[in-house]
Amino acid sequence: MNFNEKLAKIVRKNNSLLCVGLDVDEDKMPKHLFAKSKDPFYDFNKSIIDSSKDLVCAYKINMAFYEVLGPEGFELLEKTVNYIPKDIVVILDGKRNDIGNTARKYAQSLFETYNADAVTINPYLGIDGVKPFLEYKNKCSFILCRTSNSSAGDFQDVKSNNIPLYQTVTHKIKDWNSYGNCGAVVGATYPGELEIIRGILGEDIPILIPGIGAQGGDVEKTVKYGTNKKGEIAIIVSSRSIIYTGKDENFAEKARVTAESLKNEINKYR
Repeated sequence: MNFNEKLAKIVRKNNSLLCVGLDVDEDKMPKHLFAKSKDPFYDFNKSIIDSSKDLVCAYKINMAFYEVLGPEGFELLEKTVNYIPKDIVVILDGKRNDIGNTARKYAQSLFETYNADAVTINPYLGIDGVKPFLEYKNKCSFILCRTSNSSAGDFQDVKSNNIPLYQTVTHKIKDWNSYGNCGAVVGATYPGELEIIRGILGEDIPILIPGIGAQGGDVEKTVKYGTNKKGEIAIIVSSRSIIYTGKDENFAEKARVTAESLKNEINKYR
């Protein structure tokens, strides 16, 4: 099964385009976990997964929140990936890229060592920094295209021959999609650009869309402009605003309520 097939299957099973970000942060996590649990980060992740696994199509793990924990974090990353149900998409968000030989090791690490279904990568080095990821034909490489942060335009809006860089990247993503395993990262905070990018990419290239929730992206516009004609092939991410809804022992139940509400709002516009 290739990535798009796996994504379509779980989207239809759970009737969901929602992706929950598992960004563990001690400063935001319920304090009782650190008082009562021998493995608070893992217990937190397990609780969030258990409470939301029927509501999502994917989980996204931002690797910075794990790497900062040192050896414990790498163990936590592996255990978390293994705990996620096998039919749900796992995205490792590290925005990796380098020259070809190093990129090959990054790809091997993320796709083989940690068994991700998808990763995020940076296109700045061109095709020789991207190709090692694309050689994993049944996986997906989400390429940074129009990011959700406020200073994204510093480079992404710079024009050459009157074409902004993010559109040049979009066309490259389409060109590089010969194996059908490219995707694009496009922030919900830029709905106009999202509409343009979906128009360039067509119906079959998935878009990973952060920026809903804490960053303020508009759900209706995100769904309208980010999905294809079937209301699919988009993964809409929310992290902090779901997993840190609750601060007490019922944090997982509160996270579920928030996740279900967002899932239903997304589906209202599909």
